[in-house]
Amino acid sequence: MDAKWPAWRRDGFREQIDEVLRQITDEGRCTSMDVGAHEERGSGGWWDWHPSKTALEYLWRSGDLSVCHRKGFRKVYDLTERVIPPEQLNARVSEDDMIDWACTSALDRLGFATSGEIAAFYAIITPAQAKVWCAAALKAQSIVEVDIEAADGSLRPSFVLAEKRFQPPDPNARVRLLSPFDPALRDRKRAERLFNFNYRIEIFVPAPKRQYGYYVFPVMQGERLIGRIDTKRDGTSTRVSAFWPEKGVRMGKARVRALEAEIDRVATFVGSTDVVWGEGWLKENA
Repeated sequence: MDAKWPAWRRDGFREQIDEVLRQITDEGRCTSMDVGAHEERGSGGWWDWHPSKTALEYLWRSGDLSVCHRKGFRKVYDLTERVIPPEQLNARVSEDDMIDWACTSALDRLGFATSGEIAAFYAIITPAQAKVWCAAALKAQSIVEVDIEAADGSLRPSFVLAEKRFQPPDPNARVRLLSPFDPALRDRKRAERLFNFNYRIEIFVPAPKRQYGYYVFPVMQGERLIGRIDTKRDGTSTRVSAFWPEKGVRMGKARVRALEAEIDRVATFVGSTDVVWGEGWLKENA
């Protein structure tokens, strides 16, 4: 696991593992703000990984700690045996059953995928394991192979669950805000291949280095990603700071009305009483 972590995140974290475990064992659950009180810290942003914060993440990923809840976006960690009930914690699943669950549920959520995309969905199996599973499932006729057209018109063989093999209806023209973690987007390379949409969530990027904003939502209309929008709830209002259309997307009156209707819907969903559109919110094409 270490090899996948940037070197700047690893410096000194191993020396803090025992201390972090002792603290949580003796004092109870905590967040990254509660450990490493005497360590040098930077700005305090999510990109600021001091050694004890890195130790927390390492212990979570290795199973010694679990996340019991969150405070906003901040994870609250505790010993795994104090979070997961014994009947679940001590249950044992065979590797074959685990691989079958991981591949089936990933493909169900993705709709269609290559074996590599199936493996990447949860990142708990290897591409080789996913490839073997696909071959067996194809032979058993529980999945079928289809050609998926990319944004550039090229075709790539992919798989779908046999039970979902049908011609999907044409998408309507409604505008939708997507979560940055939507299955259509969480694999950034896949999103770029399918939609020619290059997306990076910038919550982990220091403010001076952000291209768009802290938490920018991709915007879809029909089968096309038409842009990205910087919007958030502020007290009882939903505020729209900026919308950047994708290259080649024309923001005519009908499309603007559709975007406004979606923002009104989202505002109602999050409990806002009004929508405030910032001056100059419609930006130039990317």
